[in-house]
Amino acid sequence: MNQYFTNNENLKSRERVIKYNYGSNSFSFVSDNGVFSKNRLDFGSITLIETYLKNKKNIQSFLDVGCGYGFLSIVLAHELKISGVGVDVNRRALNLAQKNAKLNQVSVSFIESNIYEGVQGTFDLIITNPPIRAGKEVVLNILMKAKDYLNLDGELWMVIRKDQGAKSIIKVLNNAYKVEIKEKNKGFYVIVAKN
Repeated sequence: MNQYFTNNENLKSRERVIKYNYGSNSFSFVSDNGVFSKNRLDFGSITLIETYLKNKKNIQSFLDVGCGYGFLSIVLAHELKISGVGVDVNRRALNLAQKNAKLNQVSVSFIESNIYEGVQGTFDLIITNPPIRAGKEVVLNILMKAKDYLNLDGELWMVIRKDQGAKSIIKVLNNAYKVEIKEKNKGFYVIVAKN
């Protein structure tokens, strides 16, 4: 079984379009086999982006870690009218993300990167729906190393399901950040961590 955080060049392509509305704005996302949330937008990602936009600050830059086909990045770039960076290990997802940025007329750079390996610079916001199935070590790597890529008043925003270890992850985060739960929705916790 291939996971969305691996590259399977032999997987047959079957693209489909997923629609999303935020306020009066409509977005379209091309999805495909072999990517996270291929048939519908992930409820956790929707909860994360909508909670962030309700609480948004004036920011100039963001990094989306594990960007998939670009849902979080594209909605953020559009709604905040800024450009950003999305990283993922899945090349098919990155190709879709680039296509989706053009489709939705936003400026986001999508880079192939294993977590922060290909990332340069620092950001006002790091946002992630971390790949829980990749294992706790990978998830904690994403969350704990974010500190090194955040600007002085930067924030790390994430969504994690309660039954996938949200409480134990919050305990670990408390050792390095000021942590706040911003939203609980159907078992999904939206968490913000600040330096």
